[in-house]
Amino acid sequence: MKFIEKTALILFSDIILALSIVACVLIFGWVDYDLVSDLIHKAITAQLPSQIILACSIIFILLSLKCIFFTSSDKENKFKQGILLENEKGKLMISQETLQNLVNSVATGFEGAEYVSTSVSLDKENSLIIFVNLTVKPTVVIKELTTNIQNKVKETIKQSTDLDVKEVNIKVRNIAPKPKENHI
Repeated sequence: MKFIEKTALILFSDIILALSIVACVLIFGWVDYDLVSDLIHKAITAQLPSQIILACSIIFILLSLKCIFFTSSDKENKFKQGILLENEKGKLMISQETLQNLVNSVATGFEGAEYVSTSVSLDKENSLIIFVNLTVKPTVVIKELTTNIQNKVKETIKQSTDLDVKEVNIKVRNIAPKPKENHI
């Protein structure tokens, strides 16, 4: 939620709380109705308080209209559902899990890669940023393997989904232990 929407929600909640308290106090008879009526009448008829009330009312109306009719463009929330692709024939939603599985299958297809985990995020320009964590075999040349994985992931994502991959960040978490040889 954006700052303006949070602020509007807090202000709205505070106003409703105050009105509810005033209504309860009036209904229970703890405060005289005429006293509240006189205070409201003085606030509305006096020049400076009425201008302040009018300005606040206009701001609240605009914030309410913004919150009701204009949704937040928070891309992080949209990406949790997936990436929506549209053309003249219809829509296609590619889920975040689908992209992660695609990257995992590409990375595990390399001989030296083991124990692959992936996360995918979307930047402000709607380009993918991919994070790959993996364990490698002890005999692998890490620089060569990671460069090949980066290139293949970018190529596969572009070919399969027509999405641009901005970055493929690889973190080598560990080197897998050598399998012990049985001496007979």
